[in-house]
Amino acid sequence: MKTNMSRWILCGYLVYLLLPLYWLVSMALRSNAEIAGEFSVLPASPTWLNFAEIFSNPVWYEAFANSLTYVGLNTLLSLSVAIPAAYVFSRYRFLGDKQLFFWLLTNRMAPPAVFLLPFFQLYSAIGLFDTPLAIALAHCLFTVPLAVWILEGFFSGVPTELDEMARLDGHSFLYFFFRVFLPINRGALGVTLFFCFMFSWVELLLARTLSGAATKPIAVVMTRTVSASGMDWGVLAAAGVLTVVPGILVVWFVRKDLVKGFALGRVS
Repeated sequence: MKTNMSRWILCGYLVYLLLPLYWLVSMALRSNAEIAGEFSVLPASPTWLNFAEIFSNPVWYEAFANSLTYVGLNTLLSLSVAIPAAYVFSRYRFLGDKQLFFWLLTNRMAPPAVFLLPFFQLYSAIGLFDTPLAIALAHCLFTVPLAVWILEGFFSGVPTELDEMARLDGHSFLYFFFRVFLPINRGALGVTLFFCFMFSWVELLLARTLSGAATKPIAVVMTRTVSASGMDWGVLAAAGVLTVVPGILVVWFVRKDLVKGFALGRVS
């Protein structure tokens, strides 16, 4: 009896989660007239014109390219900084290590709006405003502490005897780190990559403030989808569907490491 009830609750929860996504796809396949007309579960006359507008209009596909550029830069920079930092925190004790670790986490706790004005003035002064690197570096303020926090927990779970064995076997530190230590922590890297990518992909406030006409991201374009006849609901829904695709692809490519990493997190 309890098993059947649990299954029904799980099915109901899945429907609750998938219903907004289905309705988004359904709207993307409708015209504006049909969306504003009578309610219907299925599109009466499915159309691909909304998606065609996305792929044919440079405003849309350039915005996608801009978003993917700074998100990729942010993820790469965050992992490049967080991996050695997390290793140091997990293996060494030094003066002020706990305070430094706590300071990193306080940056993650602060809302992005706090840093809008400093970033805007700094990037305008040094010529970084309206570039993908500007948004990527701004996001690093939040993704690097998160990445260090996640990786440090995983790295601390690897026995230090492994480091000593590699040293006794005559391996260099770089060989041990890249050929032994990081492969062992593939699950941790998958979890970290996922969270860094998703934060940078969905963040709007910093991306909107630090971008201009040249590097306008997709999230900003979606908030300005207004034509002379009003809101273009169909095109906006099609853009929403396409913005979900990168996240799905990231989860698909790191799915094995992601599941392994979350499992390790539960054990620790």
